[in-house]
Amino acid sequence: MPIIVDIDVMLARRKMAVGTLAERVGVTPANIAVLKNGRAKAVRFTTLEALCDVLQCQPGDLLRWEPESPVNSGGVSEDQSKLGA
Repeated sequence: MPIIVDIDVMLARRKMAVGTLAERVGVTPANIAVLKNGRAKAVRFTTLEALCDVLQCQPGDLLRWEPESPVNSGGVSEDQSKLGA
């Protein structure tokens, strides 16, 4: 998935445990784990706001986008195939 969740980074910077974060945000530790492991399909803005409030950070500190490199069936990326490679 091209959206990377960096909650672990902010937890380490704040020296905060997952259970503490979950309690302060008002979600279960399991829900935090789903976010941390990149298995979440969505996140509510209210949850994101609470995460940012508790961790004293910006949404961009928690979420980032990394493009995936599409590969066609011949093992050549889409960009390379357009260039005739």
